Amino acid sequence: MLEVFFDYDRVIHYEFIPGGQTINKELYLEILKRLRDTNEWLLLHDNAPPHRALIVKKYLARHSVTTVEHLPYSPDLVPVDFYLFPRLKMKLKGHRFVIDLDEVIENATKQLKDLSKNGFQEYFEQLYERWKKCVDAGGKYFEGQ
Repeated sequence: MLEVFFDYDRVIHYEFIPGGQTINKELYLEILKRLRDTNEWLLLHDNAPPHRALIVKKYLARHSVTTVEHLPYSPDLVPVDFYLFPRLKMKLKGHRFVIDLDEVIENATKQLKDLSKNGFQEYFEQLYERWKKCVDAGGKYFEGQ
């Protein structure tokens, strides 16, 4: 599993989570602490249970991290779902990896580092347009993302 944080320019932090490890509130809090040590940031969370956990919310509030709440049940507004992971999958598509997790991690890391600056800027523009469509639709379902 891959946990990724990015901004307007680039991937700023990522961690590969060992197979079988669940991202629970404690693990997510530790990841946020490592991230906080290197950056000052604004955070757009989706509605995953670890993101909504009280200890995570308290930590973010204590460290004055601004969070942008995510609408429930809106995968079309989740950055990794409509931008990052589809691009990462396209880059890795067709590659055969021997049962060697290190090789997969190495290739995925290379692709994360190679994502273009313009791509992330394009993503934020798309996110703005998606949010606008959602607001215009009154939060109701709409097609034609």
